[in-house]
Amino acid sequence: MRTVPEIVLTAGEEKALTRLSRSNTSSVRLARRARIVLLAWHGKDNTRIAAELGIGRIQVGRWRERYAMDGMGAIERDLPRGGRRPTVDASEIVRLTTQTTPPNATHWSARTLAEVAGASATSVRRVWRAHGLKPHLIETFKVSRDPKFVEKLEDIVGLYMAPPEHALVLCCNEKSQIQALDRTQPGLPLKKGRAASMTHDYKRHGTTTLFAALTTLDGSIISRCEPRHRHTEWLDFRLCCKK
Repeated sequence: MRTVPEIVLTAGEEKALTRLSRSNTSSVRLARRARIVLLAWHGKDNTRIAAELGIGRIQVGRWRERYAMDGMGAIERDLPRGGRRPTVDASEIVRLTTQTTPPNATHWSARTLAEVAGASATSVRRVWRAHGLKPHLIETFKVSRDPKFVEKLEDIVGLYMAPPEHALVLCCNEKSQIQALDRTQPGLPLKKGRAASMTHDYKRHGTTTLFAALTTLDGSIISRCEPRHRHTEWLDFRLCCKK
């Protein structure tokens, strides 16, 4: 049979507990624990203390035992709580996302990765958002094979950073094979309750090449469309920009 620990108080402990039980500044829980210890010191059992304070007998026994073992410090603080253990391994989700690919797809979706990681799709999206990962987006790049690429890059960047005095700096480029498309019927304008709309079918008017130049001084753009993008059209456009 389990024995109830006996509470023995010194004069100083009784005074401190009494002051604590009557305090208007301490928490209600702390004042109740002090009253439990005082009533136990007066010889009352756990059942009578629980009935007098309107709490459970197990709660009375818990605080009575803690005080008997560790004194005043035991009732002034709660034991550390373990809490719910995290079920989502964020580092593993990040590793799978950045270093692996699914068997039959080009990139992970939240659902397919959730099945492998043993988490929910919502948790996977939360980890992705926290680490700035967007596996569904792919950016392209091209490595130049020009052996003098670095030298040319430094010249161009230097021109932007420190343009020459009394000179016009233009950034020119071309975009070829632009399809000149037109809808078969005029579109309907935007109005309340309906977005702007256009027909699903279109007709082709061939292709064109867009030559464009950006003036670095004021941000203005010079542009011209040509049916071809030979060296001749490129030189003509550069002469047009210089004018």
